[in-house]
Amino acid sequence: MNYKLRAKHGLTLTEMTVVIASIVLLAAIGLPAIRAFIRSFETESGTRATISAALASARAMAAQKQRYTGIRFQKTYHPQGPIHGAQYIVFIIQDPNLTGTYGYGFRAVPGLEPIKLPDSISVTDLTIVPDRNKQNPVNPGLQIRIDIVGDTAIDTDIELIDTTTFSIIFSPSGKLVTHGIWVRNRDSKTDNSSLDDIFNTAYNVETAKIAKFHQDDYFANSGNPNLGLGPEPSRISFVIYEAEKFNLAYLNKHAWSQYLYQLTPTYINPYTGTIVSNQQ
Repeated sequence: MNYKLRAKHGLTLTEMTVVIASIVLLAAIGLPAIRAFIRSFETESGTRATISAALASARAMAAQKQRYTGIRFQKTYHPQGPIHGAQYIVFIIQDPNLTGTYGYGFRAVPGLEPIKLPDSISVTDLTIVPDRNKQNPVNPGLQIRIDIVGDTAIDTDIELIDTTTFSIIFSPSGKLVTHGIWVRNRDSKTDNSSLDDIFNTAYNVETAKIAKFHQDDYFANSGNPNLGLGPEPSRISFVIYEAEKFNLAYLNKHAWSQYLYQLTPTYINPYTGTIVSNQQ
């Protein structure tokens, strides 16, 4: 009777120890590189690259769909105040069905998820629209915009929401334009019945938690709270700032004099949609 010896497969304890040690060593070597890679997206240059890519995508969509399209910067609702809210880039597009009173109506582009900015970096347009309820919500061109050049212009939560919520819009020809913006939910509902998970009423954002962002207020309804949001012209520039430095100055009621005054605006080339360091 012939017996065949079967080969034993597997690792000895010594071999397993060597393999595990090698994995640990490789992880230790690669971890700093991974951390550096992640941090690169949390710097001003990384945020600038993210915004640049979003602008290029919005410009391409405007030309493809032949509709006004752009991006909107906005903070999520936070029960402890907007200073704690995360800021996102949301792709928005004009809705041709919103006519008359809603002639400036925009909605989130279907199927495109908002892009979260790093917690350490935020973006502002350094302007506010005071007394929104007294302005003409149908014609944002009649609104008075005020450049923030003092501490009292940005020392309340409503003012902080205002200056960190703004849009950049491209025309169907792909050119950067100043266009009236009024962001709504996809159903144009004011009775909390919309299931839009991007923009929605205050109740559906804060209580029902259906949506991520407050839509622009309906000022025809005096019962709506003043959230610092409403129709306004789109922008052609923005300022990137470090959240930690700004938050400290803001809590001290000196956001402008202690920090914002020293920052340089970033402009957008109206013909190419690319961002530049200064106005050209």
